[in-house]
Amino acid sequence: MRRMNSTGSAPLRQDPSRRSCQAKAGRRDFLKVTAGAYTAAVLGTQVQAAQVPRRPDDLTALSLKDASDLLDARKVSPVELTRACLARIERLNPTLNAFITVTGEQALADAKAAETLIASGKRRGRLDGIPIALKDLFDTAGVRTTAGSAIFADRVPERDAEVVRRLRAAGAVMLGKLNMHEFAYGDNSAQSHYGPVHNPWQREHIAGGSSGGSGAAVAAGLCYGALGSDTGGSIRQPAAYCGIVGLKPTYGLVSTRGVVPLSWSLDHVGPLCRTVADAALLLQPIAGYDPLDTNSLAATVPDYTNALRQKVSTLRIGIPRAVFYETLDPEIEQAVKEALQILGRLTASTRDVELPAYQTLPVVGAEAYAFHAPYFTKTPDLYQPMTRRRLEAGAKVSAVAYIEGRRELDRLRREVMTVFSAVDLLVTPTTPILPATIQDAAADPGTPPAGGVAPSLRNTQPFDIYGLPSISVPCGFSRSGLPIGLEISGPRLGEPLVLALAQAYERKTEWHRRTPPV
Repeated sequence: MRRMNSTGSAPLRQDPSRRSCQAKAGRRDFLKVTAGAYTAAVLGTQVQAAQVPRRPDDLTALSLKDASDLLDARKVSPVELTRACLARIERLNPTLNAFITVTGEQALADAKAAETLIASGKRRGRLDGIPIALKDLFDTAGVRTTAGSAIFADRVPERDAEVVRRLRAAGAVMLGKLNMHEFAYGDNSAQSHYGPVHNPWQREHIAGGSSGGSGAAVAAGLCYGALGSDTGGSIRQPAAYCGIVGLKPTYGLVSTRGVVPLSWSLDHVGPLCRTVADAALLLQPIAGYDPLDTNSLAATVPDYTNALRQKVSTLRIGIPRAVFYETLDPEIEQAVKEALQILGRLTASTRDVELPAYQTLPVVGAEAYAFHAPYFTKTPDLYQPMTRRRLEAGAKVSAVAYIEGRRELDRLRREVMTVFSAVDLLVTPTTPILPATIQDAAADPGTPPAGGVAPSLRNTQPFDIYGLPSISVPCGFSRSGLPIGLEISGPRLGEPLVLALAQAYERKTEWHRRTPPV
């Protein structure tokens, strides 16, 4: 397998493939349709041209769901989708730095295999033939998995992570591995061995972290969806900063086996996509019990797409104003205020609630050091300065402090469920602040932030501690053009309700239709 990386993409071969005359005519018809008026029968919605400022024939402007619909209708092929993404990666990745490794040849081979199956009427599901990408801490057999660090620069796993195996079984086409904050131990993706990830909305700003490459790649149309990980907000914060949708599922719903860990007790895996429907489609195959993952839940997995059809008019919304709504950037405060007004009209009621209070637990630091000790004791200088200092702090956590932290974590995950006797879902701003500049984020702060939590993760980290499902959806933009996110969270295994309300809000707004100026 030939690799392409962010420092120099190899040219892509435009391999011919045989198609029926009917399929060719269908694709010609599709390519004639403008980006402002996709056929309603195929896409089910219309997108104004001003909101999709790309070439009318640019397939990367499609959402995952729309691309899947076109595959079902034989209006486009997996090879065409994959070539469109690879061409866009080749053009934009040198400035965005979202990908560390691009597996172009393998992606085209997999797309051809999917095309053959679809042509024979044997499509494996809604993800079959859809190009996606993976945060570079998901193990991929035969393809390096670096976790954004010099420590793992030459690490090539022998087998796929469980979620990667499931995506391959569903027919997804893997485009490559995405840049990230080193070892997922930060909030900006500016501290990576492979250089900072740039926000496609304003390239001098961060794309968020630690799944910054995932957020930037989805927002810029380099892939139709991506997987990220979330220990303190690393899916939802990049989603908010890049103007897309990011879903952190219930703790244990999605396997973390084969994922380079930050903290086994708080790590979550989930999708980053352009729409809520896309997130539901990408969640479907990866959710469910993994008997070889000790943290996996033996839970029944519902049909998440069907869940989107639920009525939300009877839902009771809780507003945890303490902490979550304090010291907000004024533009975020205004955007969330307007979002709450819309949600108030969609649902039965809103009321203020209080969530269980806690102090930052020493669990993350201790577990991070436990994983890194064999590497850190030998080559500490290979780590980024911020990561090194955080691991040094983790080494000092006593056994007593760690055990007490684990017990407190278990208690909080039980206690928080009492909140949902009075409300069905919780709504907060995703982040209290707008994205920092890369220059500011890359500056070495010397020590971890006060309390161990970066300010941008203040509103997301609690839901990792509680282990609850939580989604970020776009709810506005700052005057300077930076995206703002709204966070909707639910009870344990409450993904269906979270997705339903998120889509109901999405349908009442236009924020998700905007695309960055790339």
